[in-house]
Amino acid sequence: MLVLAFLIGIVAGLRSMTAPAAAAFAARFGGLHVADTPLAFMGYAFTPWILGVLALGELVTDKLPSTPSRKVPVQFGGRILTGGLSGATIGAGSGSLIAGLLLGALGALVGTLGGAAARGALARAFGSDRPAALLEDVVAIAAAVMIVSQA
Repeated sequence: MLVLAFLIGIVAGLRSMTAPAAAAFAARFGGLHVADTPLAFMGYAFTPWILGVLALGELVTDKLPSTPSRKVPVQFGGRILTGGLSGATIGAGSGSLIAGLLLGALGALVGTLGGAAARGALARAFGSDRPAALLEDVVAIAAAVMIVSQA
């Protein structure tokens, strides 16, 4: 479970709202049992839908030229927070909330810096940022689904 907490953190580094949305959907409809933990709200009826809408909005706004870099303090900090929340949600069901939080935050750090470097390299290779951004979307969504399905 703790490896999955780290991995969902990496997803948060790529797309900050995709990770908590996936964790919330897993808490509501899948195998993440958080009902008797401080993160019970992640499994509430509306939580996955609210986070899902925010994740969809992020997928759109990420492509706008006015969107700031993921490495500016507010964006970076937000990714660390959502990585920690997502990792904690995965860890909570097995009694490892704090370890999940820490590993999720660490994964978000890795995902933020690694994702920025990978996207920059892909954008240079493609000659445009849009295909790199769309590929990053696919990777983040697919990884999030695979990670929470194993949790």
